[in-house]
Amino acid sequence: MDWRLFHGIYSLSLHHHWLGTFFSDVEKASIPFMVIATAALWLLDRPGGPRKWKLAAGSALTSAGLALLINVVLHSLWDRPRPYETHVIPHPWSTSTDASFPSDHASASLAIAFTLLAFDLPVGIVFLVVALLIAVGRVFIGAHYPGDIAASIVVGAVAAAVVVRFGRAVVAFLVRIVERVTDPLLRHPLAPRLAFPALDR
Repeated sequence: MDWRLFHGIYSLSLHHHWLGTFFSDVEKASIPFMVIATAALWLLDRPGGPRKWKLAAGSALTSAGLALLINVVLHSLWDRPRPYETHVIPHPWSTSTDASFPSDHASASLAIAFTLLAFDLPVGIVFLVVALLIAVGRVFIGAHYPGDIAASIVVGAVAAAVVVRFGRAVVAFLVRIVERVTDPLLRHPLAPRLAFPALDR
């Protein structure tokens, strides 16, 4: 079943080469974009003011880290080969040979998105759309089976739930430490260009 679903989706990339190239470009920028975009949320809080976005950014990045840690455990339990390692198929957009189940890209991105949904629905939805694009793209470039992505959705959701439900105190503590460095920088005369005051209302 997983192979048939994969083959049907991946065939679209083979028949429409631009589709595979598009998702390949998305995948190359996916993790840097998600990390930078999440960290940028930190700047929406004024120094010394409410910590909503600092907590959101800190929680989201912590969830991503937890999701990757969960994946390490799952990879050790089942070192599932990539689709192109098991089947003879063209794979011009992926050459990775680490465990296929679950996807690290999808798990981390979805963990970030699910966490942000708990802090701000509109922003969370935007991140979720991007995360789903990344997750689906992993199949279109031939890097993962659909089942790997389904597992990543579960991993991302679990990681986000654990951090949001049980990790608030730890994240708040880490936020207070980091803001001791960032707040003085944001109070610098050049800071108004970075803090996006119009978005902080």
